[in-house]
Amino acid sequence: MLKRTLVGFIRSHETTGEKAKDPALKTRYYKISMDQAWDEIINLLKKLNGYKLLHEVRSVGEIVVERKTITGRTQDITLTLFGINPLKTAVDIYSASRGSLGDLGSNYRTILDLYKHIDKRLAAYKIDN
Repeated sequence: MLKRTLVGFIRSHETTGEKAKDPALKTRYYKISMDQAWDEIINLLKKLNGYKLLHEVRSVGEIVVERKTITGRTQDITLTLFGINPLKTAVDIYSASRGSLGDLGSNYRTILDLYKHIDKRLAAYKIDN
């Protein structure tokens, strides 16, 4: 976590993906249809404290959320859902802080927090890669 804070002095964004070096930032897979995953994640985001659902485009699988940090900065978070096949969905998250200075690792922590909530909600469908 210290490394993320130090990197956060200069970087104000974080993203997940297939080739992420940090295992916590790897794409998550669920054995559930994209429509079901979409509904579950939208319902989850509407109930989560501190997150404000701004925009959702089901046809592209994109959900845009906003979150205020403790320091008052605003984070723009994009969740992208990919339908791999009719019964497998992948979820990636991109988080960026508004402003010119680094985020001190807050985008990293936000992504971990969102994945924790999504994993808990879709625990019965999680696929470990």
